[in-house]
Amino acid sequence: MKKIGVVTSGGDAPGMNAAIRAVVRLAYARGLQVIGFRHGWGGLISNDFLSLTPRSVSGIVQAGGTMLHTCRCPEIMMEEGLRKAAGHIAENKLDGLVVIGGDGSFRAASALSRYTGARMIGVPATIDNDVFGTDETIGFDTAVNTAVSDIDKIRDTATSLDRIFIVEVMGRKRGFIACMVGLSSGAEIILVPEVPFDHEALYRSIRENVAAGKKSGIIVAAEGIGDTGRLARDIEANTGVETRLSIIGYAQRGGNPSARSRYLAALFGEKAVELLARDDSNAVVGLRDGHIIRISLEEACRADKPLDLEALRLAGQLAR
Repeated sequence: MKKIGVVTSGGDAPGMNAAIRAVVRLAYARGLQVIGFRHGWGGLISNDFLSLTPRSVSGIVQAGGTMLHTCRCPEIMMEEGLRKAAGHIAENKLDGLVVIGGDGSFRAASALSRYTGARMIGVPATIDNDVFGTDETIGFDTAVNTAVSDIDKIRDTATSLDRIFIVEVMGRKRGFIACMVGLSSGAEIILVPEVPFDHEALYRSIRENVAAGKKSGIIVAAEGIGDTGRLARDIEANTGVETRLSIIGYAQRGGNPSARSRYLAALFGEKAVELLARDDSNAVVGLRDGHIIRISLEEACRADKPLDLEALRLAGQLAR
């Protein structure tokens, strides 16, 4: 093991820079050279890279986004793209590749592993927190805190004007952000893609809250539940309660990573370099029950991470 590459792929997540920093500095401590590919898998396919040293990653631990940049790259899942990527791994004499990203990034790494002998190590960094095998991903805590901070402000307006606010958070397919944000912000209702909801039951719940003296409320909805604008109009028409929609959007992806996201980046980076140094391959690092663990790349790509339905149940009880 003499030289490794780093790539950040897919959607950006707060803490990716902290993960790059950890991997680079810990790799150099073991005598390894490091190069970083720009713009995700596209940079590996086009061989666009820069040398990374302990000094070149100074001052980025607190920065959101990724200094290497990222993009969506469908070509990496096609044979021509995979062959180009594998060719550049060989040309640069890389013994390993650290892939910082989410489940889509790891599926690409798994496909690439069939074209190269370089060791693939995944570092989970996605605000969606949907990587199987790890309790938490880099960036999730930051995204949740961003949304909760916004909802705390929105609730002031909701209370002052006796309004219901639907707050749409990210999550096209999964409801991990909505679930944690709703529970942490004291939302009256949480809507996630994994759990279908009955519109009439929703209207009835709101009417019961109003009858009990609760004239305002927060509904946290993952974007994947459908048209939240139409839902706001339907709630107002069927309950008589003024209802507004607030979409937090891409603010959840940006900003300075929380201490928690930076902490996970350091621990995951250390484990990634450790696995490379001991000739491990096709693995993803993760957190389970407070311990940093190794997950096989195949396992991380094969299964869907289950949503914690107990958290939804608890949120419902606390909202009464």
